[in-house]
Amino acid sequence: MNWHQTRLILPAYRRGFHLITQHVLQAIPELTEFEVGLLHVFIQHTSASLSINENADPDVPRDLEASFNAIAPEDFPYTHTCEGPDDMPAHVKSAMLGNSVTVPISGGKLCLGTWQGIYLCEHRNRGGQRSLVLTINGERVSQNPSR
Repeated sequence: MNWHQTRLILPAYRRGFHLITQHVLQAIPELTEFEVGLLHVFIQHTSASLSINENADPDVPRDLEASFNAIAPEDFPYTHTCEGPDDMPAHVKSAMLGNSVTVPISGGKLCLGTWQGIYLCEHRNRGGQRSLVLTINGERVSQNPSR
């Protein structure tokens, strides 16, 4: 097994669900060197999360944002309020969605479905830049032309 790891700093996004598949792909040109494997994407924050979801219809990210705002509203009587009204709901949403996604690799490409994309789920009004760790584990394409 071969490993490759890199860090990706995303620009600041407004609150909501943002397709970042192209940012991820641009950060790992080494992906094409892997015949089979896994890409693990990890976000180093507790008030934002990652998700794989529909990448074509712009209503999907809007509906996801509205749904999560209904599940974890800012006006709930949270105890942790020192960082503003959007902070604790952001932690709740992050706990529900998770801090990583894993995508299979085949033939140097991600095995995302036709309508799937990787999303940054920004749960803060002003979350700032977000740091991701991208780790590939897999078998590299053989350098042996007879194979």
